[in-house]
Amino acid sequence: MGVIAILLIVFGVIGLLLSSMMFGDIGLAAAIGSITAVLSGIGFWSVNKQLSQSK
Repeated sequence: MGVIAILLIVFGVIGLLLSSMMFGDIGLAAAIGSITAVLSGIGFWSVNKQLSQSK
C-alpha cells in the first residue's frame, strides 16, 4: 500500500506541473485530476500508517 501511495503522490505532482503548461479547460481538468491523485496518495499513506501501527 505504501508503494501505491508514493506512486499516486509522485504522478499527481508531475501531473500538476504539466497541467500548468496546458491551455483552457484541458489544463483545469488535468489539475483537478492531479490534485485528486495527490489527495488519494495521502489517504493511502495515512491508512498504511494506521494499519502498521495496529499490528
